[in-house]
Amino acid sequence: MTADSGSTRRQLREAAPGPQKKRHTGRWVLLGIGILVLVVIVWVVWLGIRVVQVRGDLTSAQSQIAKVQDDPSTVGDSLGGIGEHAAAAASAAGDPIWRASEWIPWAGDNLRGVRLASQSLDVLVNDLARPALGAIDGGGDAPVLETVLPYITDSAPEITELAGEVHDVAASDSLIGPVRSGVDMVDQVMSATSPFVAIMPDLLGADGAKNYLLVFQNNAESVGLGGSAASQTLLSADGGDLSITAQASSADYDNHVGNFVDVDIPDSANQLYGDYYGSRVNMAPARPDFPSMAEQMRAFWNRDIGDQQIDGVLSIDPIALSYILEATGPLELATGDEMTADNAVQLLLSDVYTRWDSMADGDVVDAFFASVAGQVFDKIATGDFDIPTMISSVGKGIDQGSILFHSFDDSVQQVIQDDRIAGILPTSNDTASTVGVYLRDESSSKIDYYMKSAIDVAQTCSDGGSTFQVATTLHMDISQADADALPAYVMSGNWGSSQFRTTIYVYGPPGTTVGDVQIDGRDVTVLSTDVDDLGRPVAAVQAYLQPTEQATVTATFSGDGDFGPADVWSTPMVNATDTTVEACGE
Repeated sequence: MTADSGSTRRQLREAAPGPQKKRHTGRWVLLGIGILVLVVIVWVVWLGIRVVQVRGDLTSAQSQIAKVQDDPSTVGDSLGGIGEHAAAAASAAGDPIWRASEWIPWAGDNLRGVRLASQSLDVLVNDLARPALGAIDGGGDAPVLETVLPYITDSAPEITELAGEVHDVAASDSLIGPVRSGVDMVDQVMSATSPFVAIMPDLLGADGAKNYLLVFQNNAESVGLGGSAASQTLLSADGGDLSITAQASSADYDNHVGNFVDVDIPDSANQLYGDYYGSRVNMAPARPDFPSMAEQMRAFWNRDIGDQQIDGVLSIDPIALSYILEATGPLELATGDEMTADNAVQLLLSDVYTRWDSMADGDVVDAFFASVAGQVFDKIATGDFDIPTMISSVGKGIDQGSILFHSFDDSVQQVIQDDRIAGILPTSNDTASTVGVYLRDESSSKIDYYMKSAIDVAQTCSDGGSTFQVATTLHMDISQADADALPAYVMSGNWGSSQFRTTIYVYGPPGTTVGDVQIDGRDVTVLSTDVDDLGRPVAAVQAYLQPTEQATVTATFSGDGDFGPADVWSTPMVNATDTTVEACGE
């Protein structure tokens, strides 16, 4: 071995990394991996803790929300608990680790859905409902709507944004069972609430005064959507401050038959309702379409009472008023009467006619109605009512068609047009196949205080279609002796107490045609079966009833295609209509 070769081997040994250097590098790699694993473990553990926290709070909030949905009167007792759980869930789901984890495939949508659901409930309850209700309960001289308007205005943009995000994530296919149910529940709440929160500031006059015509319908004289348009009150909303600016009764209008207001009346409505429709203010509710009624009421008011701008029309009847009195408590009237939830309908639709001769003492009767309207208005404007009971009462009135609203602002009307409060018969059978049964007293009387009614709808389905059999029974539930003793204003203006006439309008579901119409009664006549109105076939039948008599009209409608389960809307009567519906498969 030469000296040169030995030197070369030494140089190679010195240049090559030794075992010690290899060990140091391996340690650093292992340490890095360990730290990464530790971070992942801490991340997962921390996220798991948060998930458990949020899940517990959302589950508790969800159970309380379900309780409120079943019984709105419990909202006062439940709101605090819902708010606390929502705030805790929103806080836990809002930390940076949670937000960063939302980018993880599949799991991300679940985490995002939980966070958005938590934040939505937090804003809805803790930024809007609780402070608004707290301000109301705190009293003060400011009108109640003026007090809550700032909370609505401040929270509306965030509620609208969150509602859209929740709705988007609810469409994800990645949501697992528990997350799916919670997100769907919050999506339902936000989708229903956010549009109304968005339009409320404008409705309450946040950006300028709005005028609304309040129409009081008299169910003792049934007319389509409820009763004759007996009296009207013009309300002004300015920055949440409501005030009465004018009042009128049907006697204040030019009611000459044939002197029509300047509104478009379709030929179908002319054929079904005749010359009274559009020329007499109390017949404006005859056609079962509240936008049509609202348009006429505005035109009548502007022609005969005043030229004020009218931004919307609100309708209410004594039945809904009796529900509202459950929330406000009794009213002490100028006449010395105490009006309660139990006697409101009797006082307004019966006693008023036995106490005063409405033909001779019309001014006294009008003053009585005006006094009632004024006191109810004061109770509501000042917040002198039980909030949970009011929510339940108003909801009940809307569900049966006793409270209706139409806005002449297209952006507002777009929000409510598919809800029951809009008074628009559904235009499709997707969700339900709705039958409409509407009554019109043609006796010039107030006899419907004594009318009993029943509606039975039976739906049968076959391959490719459905048939709907609609049986309507009217019963004049008063003896001849009692009818003879009625005040003249309650008796028929045409036949006294000997008989009374009612026309029954049965609107079939869209996409059907009228089959046969069977009648059972002493003097019952089919008037029409060949008119389509509001996109529906209509069977119109006229019945004369003597005291104690009853009559039944059975109309059959059939159509091809897909039909949802049968449903029925009808004229709200003084005596609640006994309604049964037998849908396919039931």
